[in-house]
Amino acid sequence: MRAILKKELKSYFLSPIGYVVIGIFLLCFSLFFYLTVLSTGTVDLGALYYYTALYGLIIIVPILTMRMFAEERKNGTEQLLLTAPISIFKIVMGKLLAGLSVIIITLLISFLFFGIVSFFGQPSIYSVLVAMLGFILISIATLSVGMFASSLTENQIIAGIITVAFLILSLFMTDISSIFSGFTLINFYISFAQGVISLENVISLLLFGLIFISLTMLVMQRRKMVK
Repeated sequence: MRAILKKELKSYFLSPIGYVVIGIFLLCFSLFFYLTVLSTGTVDLGALYYYTALYGLIIIVPILTMRMFAEERKNGTEQLLLTAPISIFKIVMGKLLAGLSVIIITLLISFLFFGIVSFFGQPSIYSVLVAMLGFILISIATLSVGMFASSLTENQIIAGIITVAFLILSLFMTDISSIFSGFTLINFYISFAQGVISLENVISLLLFGLIFISLTMLVMQRRKMVK
C-alpha cells in the first residue's frame, strides 16, 4: 500500500493537479472565511468548514478521483497494476489515502484562519479540531464515491461528471423522499461543524465510505479475473 500511496502522491505533486486542488480549496476557504467570519464579526469557524465541505468538495473530489483508475485503464497500466504482487484492498486504499492526504494538507494550512481570528477573539480550538475531524470523515466518504466512479470507466471526464452528479444530487435527495436521507452526506457533518462529535454520524460516514470502497474493490477484482 505504501508503494501505491507514494506513486499517487508523486502523480499529484509532480504535476499541477495537487497544487491546483490545494489552490482551489484555499480559495473556497478564503471566500467562506470572508462570508461567514469577517462579514459577521464572529470567531466561530464552524460555518467556514461547513460551507467549504458543502460546496468545496463538489469541486475538489472529482479532480482528485477522476484519474485514479480511469487513467490507469486508458494508459494501459491497469494490467500491470492488477497483476502486481499486491492485494486489491491495498491498491484501493493506497489511492484513497493519497487523495485524502491532499485534503489533509489543505486542512492544516487552514489553521491560518484560526490564527487570524485569534487576534480578534478567543476561538475554540476544540471546535475547530472537531470540524476538521468531521471534514476528514466526509472527505473519505466523497472520495470513495469518486474512486468508484473512476473504476467504472476509462474516461476521466465521465468519471468526474458521475461524481459531481452524485454529490449534487445527494444535497436534494431528502427533498425527493426521506428514504434517501442516508445519502445526504452533508447532514452527517452538521454536528461536527457545531463542535459536537456524534458517534452515529461518525459511523454513518465511515459506513458510507466502506460501502463504496467495497464496490470499487469488487469492480477491480472482476477486472482482475477478466485479465
